[in-house]
Formats: sequence, structure tokens, C-alpha cells
Amino acid sequence: MTEPLDVALIGGGVMSATLGTLLNQLEPTWKIAIFERLGGVARESSDAWNNAGTGHAALCELNYTPERDDGTIDIANAVKVNEQFQVSRQFWSYLVSEGLLPEPKSFINPVPHMSFVWGADNVAYLKKRYEALKDHPLFAGLEYSEDAAVIRSWAPLLIPGRRKDQPIAATRIPSGTDVDFGSLTHILIDGLVDKGASLHLNHRVTGLRRSRRTGLWKLRVKHDVGSTPKEFTARFVFVGAGGNALNLLQRSGIREIRGYGGFPISGQFLHTDDPALVRRHSAKVYGKASVGAPPMSVPHLDTRVIDGQASLLFGPYAGFSTKYLKTGSYLDLFAALRWHNLFTFIGAGLKNLSLVWYLVTEVLATRAKKIRALQQFAPTADGKDWRLITAGQRVQIMKRDADGKAIIQFGTEVVAGGDGTIAGLLGASPGASTAVPIMLDVIAKCFPGKKNAWRPQLEAMIPSYGGTLSSDPAVAQSTLSRTAEALGIPA
Repeated sequence: MTEPLDVALIGGGVMSATLGTLLNQLEPTWKIAIFERLGGVARESSDAWNNAGTGHAALCELNYTPERDDGTIDIANAVKVNEQFQVSRQFWSYLVSEGLLPEPKSFINPVPHMSFVWGADNVAYLKKRYEALKDHPLFAGLEYSEDAAVIRSWAPLLIPGRRKDQPIAATRIPSGTDVDFGSLTHILIDGLVDKGASLHLNHRVTGLRRSRRTGLWKLRVKHDVGSTPKEFTARFVFVGAGGNALNLLQRSGIREIRGYGGFPISGQFLHTDDPALVRRHSAKVYGKASVGAPPMSVPHLDTRVIDGQASLLFGPYAGFSTKYLKTGSYLDLFAALRWHNLFTFIGAGLKNLSLVWYLVTEVLATRAKKIRALQQFAPTADGKDWRLITAGQRVQIMKRDADGKAIIQFGTEVVAGGDGTIAGLLGASPGASTAVPIMLDVIAKCFPGKKNAWRPQLEAMIPSYGGTLSSDPAVAQSTLSRTAEALGIPA
């Protein structure tokens, strides 16, 4: 019998790559295997063109700072997301120092982060948001302006053609970044393979059950080119299969996945690599979402740097498909239906009719309407310079809250078996940008007995491990400066 794997990673995306790299640093002798259903890693959610919301640090994403009923701004989620991104930056910096990420510019580049709004109410909101964040140590350097000339100097495409009497405002942080998680995934997985991990491309996991006799997980794996299905055994399994994680966790039979469902949302972006346009815009500019729109549909005009080449994206334009993966099946949604989650699907759908209607209107939107949405950001934009591309598929979590009510939850959630031998990740944004803290959560839930032995190495890789940067402004400043220097980006 083949020696069991210590770790089986299902899915060749940034989550599996991150967890595998962490575990390899903690236990270099462990036997790790990665199973990817496609012919290359990072081709689904982690691919640069499928993962358009990059470098999430809550510097500009307005959905992380909602306005309370009393008119004040709630910054708790923004601080949380920024803390998480700083954990990722610390780990990447450590890998650079160890020579495991040889060229940071291949995956991270400086791109200022901006918020931009129009209309008196939105301007008042953005001013309050600025006041609430500007003195926080993780948002140092946040700038605010209502002056069209200043905003034009930050992002020239936003102002020409706009009515001069229109109230506008923007915030800007020059130290923002753009992250190519497709490139990062390739580097990390190449590093794992160099250290002895096995990579199985075109291998789809069709069966996942735990042996009552041995306690090992049995993975039935089908090679898509037609070979006889193989069987692997593993002591620990991580399901990092994007939207397909729900279906695989259901097949595992763990009780913890009961009641969960998945609501798929597809998306499109307008894209241009016209040199004249790209030269005039170097920023990630986020606006406010439409009423009824999910948080992941916040409109933004983004500079992207992929394979060293800059281009612009605008969107997203949300849509609906019953696929759970961009390369999946239209039967994915129906395959996820179970007796224990049927009322979750029904209840969440009935409670989110505004979301359903929003998706219907988005699906029916013409190209002309999509260009008009772009022109709200860049009034002089010409549709002939932009082409429509299809982004990755996202599957939002459907579950029951503490009161037993069905909800759609935006964000990510780790679902782990009670014995810690299996875990999977459900949900979407901010996702990849917070991959490291999410995988630290997996480690904490699944390897509690290793906590004390692993702590020194975890603290060496992530100095803020177990604490927060925002609790000490001096530590926050020194950490941001140190990681910026290591990654070659502005502090």
C-alpha cells in the first residue's frame, strides 16, 4: 500500500498554495500533494483576469465602512481587513528574505488606492469616512479632496467631461498595491514542488470519504485524459476548490457542512490596454455600489499589472449562472441541493429578492448601458476602446444565522471537520488578499496540538502573529515600513 499523504490539497489556487507553503515551513518532512482539475494551476479564481478585486486592504472599498443609523461611520470591518492584508504582506516579506519569492515585482506592484463619489450625500459620507480613518495607524497617509484639479492630478480620467457644478470628492492612499495572485500562486506551487510536493494536473477529485478503520481520508481521483481512477489516502485534506468546495465538502459527509448552500454570481469587466488610456490612469478607484448590489459588485476602475504589463479594468457587471466554477457545469447549483439545506436556499432567496432583481437587470443590461456606467467614472470614455471580458465565478455562502434564519453571507468562512482532519473554504471577497490569515485559521482549527511547537516559527514568519498591529501605532508603522521595503513598494 502507498504511504499516506500527510496533506492533500484539493485545488491549485492561491489558498492551497498558501496553506501548503505555510505547512512546508512548519513541517518540512511532510508529504504534500496538490490535485488540480485543470491543466495548470491558478486558472480559476486565482487567475489575474478572474480575480479582479486585488490588493484588498480596505483602503478604498467603501462597502467595508458602512454608515450607521446615527450617521457615524463603522470602521471595524475595514480595520479587520487591513490587519489581515498586513499579515499576508508579512508572510510574503518573510518568503522574500528566504529566497522563496525571488522577484516581488512579478506579483506585487505599487498602485495608489482611491475612493471617488459624486452627489452631495455621497460627498458628506466620504468626508465622514475620511475623518474616521485618517488617524488610524493602518490608514496613515490617507488624503481627501473635493477639488477637481487635485482629483484630476490623482486620476486624470475622472474629471474631463464632468459637470463643473457636480459635487465630487475623493480619498487617496499612495501606498496601495496591485497583486497578481495568479503569478503568486505559480511561484508558491513551484516552490512546493521543488521541495518535494507532488502536483497532479488534470486530476479531478470525485470521491472523498474517511475510513472508519484507519481514520485516513480516501480520495478517488479521476485523470481527465481517460486513465483509470486512482485512490490516494491522506491524514489531512484541505478543500481549496473555489466554488466547487461546497460540493466536495458535502461528499465528505462531515456534519459541519450541513445547512450550507451556495449562491453563484458571475461577472464581467470592461478591459483596455490602450497605451494612451493606461498612461493617464494609475490607481484603483472604488465608488459606491448600486442599491441592491452585492458588496462584490462595487464599481471600480482599476490599474492592473499582469506579467509586467499595465492595463485597465472597469466593473464588475454582475450576472447569474448555475455554475459554481467558470469551467464548471450548469448542474453545479442543483448538485448542491440536499434535504438539510433546501430551506436555506429557499429562505435566503426569498429574503434577498432585491439581489435577485439586481442580477436580472444586470444580465439584461446592454453594452451601451455598461459603457454609460463606465462614463460615470470616466465621462469621456469611448466604448470602442474597451472590450468585455468574463471574470471568475463567485459562490456566496448561504447558511443559517444564530437565530436559525437563512442568510446570504458575503465574505469567506472556513468549515472544518470536528476532528480537524479536513477543512475547506467557502465564499469569496476579500479572499485572496487575506489568504495568509485565512490559512492560519485553518491551521489553528485543524492542528491545535501543534500550536506550541509551531509558534516560534509562526512568529518568525509573521511577527504580529497572535496580536494586532493597530493596537500599537509604532509597531504598525515599523511593520508597514519593513514589509514595504522587502516587497519593493511604497511605505
